[in-house]
Amino acid sequence: MRGPMSLLASIPSPSSSTIELGPFSIHFYGLTLLVAIAAAVGIAGLRWTRRGGDWDLIFRVAVWGVAFGIVGARLYHVITSWNELPDAWWGPFAIWKGGLGVWGGIGLGVIVGAIVAKRSGANVAQLADCAAPALLVAQAIGRVGNWWNQELFGKPTSLPWGLEISPENRPLRYISDATFHPTFLYEALWCLAAAGVLLLIERYVRIRPGGLFALYVLLYSLGRVWIETLRIDPSHEIAGVRLNVYVAALAIVLSAAFFIWWQWSWQRGKGAPPKPETMTIPRQRPRGA
Repeated sequence: MRGPMSLLASIPSPSSSTIELGPFSIHFYGLTLLVAIAAAVGIAGLRWTRRGGDWDLIFRVAVWGVAFGIVGARLYHVITSWNELPDAWWGPFAIWKGGLGVWGGIGLGVIVGAIVAKRSGANVAQLADCAAPALLVAQAIGRVGNWWNQELFGKPTSLPWGLEISPENRPLRYISDATFHPTFLYEALWCLAAAGVLLLIERYVRIRPGGLFALYVLLYSLGRVWIETLRIDPSHEIAGVRLNVYVAALAIVLSAAFFIWWQWSWQRGKGAPPKPETMTIPRQRPRGA
């Protein structure tokens, strides 16, 4: 049983996830995603242009990468959480109700973005490094959308920062619990901290172009393993372990192995890479994507 002082210290959830403008309903989840996308494009663009690149390429990569990233994120959710979709023909398309898988979004979005960049004559590795901290900031902002929808929270907790969840949004087995771990907030803070770590590494450590992006995948995945152990939303499990834990663990192994091999092959074949501040990127010729 929680006392009055405990409840006063908790984090409230919003009473509504939409705003009505005449006949239209504006979903705050969607607005949050728009802010996240704008932040990613802005940060990546500033980092890219400081290295000699141009905004035209950033916008082309963003248009294609974001579009396919949303498709990939929704596909991942639909495939792994089919039983949670609204029971209607439009269920797989109901993005406004939440349900975007980060892994699918990053995977397909990055692949398509890299193809566009390569066809434009850009250095894909350096562009990926410019995007790495920007993506983490965008992911942090995007997680706020889960707060608006009262979703993806964790186990019940009596900690002062416990998140209040309305009874209708609580799992039946926790219907009598009032506050839960705000796992969306944990992930947002982890992403911001990881972005800071990447910027420090970029400034003080010599790494091969493309290595920073590998570290982005590694750091994000490490945090995701921890956060997944707190979440209680429905999820497919294998041997009692959530599917996303396996995906994160695989990402950790692959990104760590790639980073080690990438650095080793560079230092063995060409010596230490140049300092980050001296890296240059040729300006790209305008070409269609």
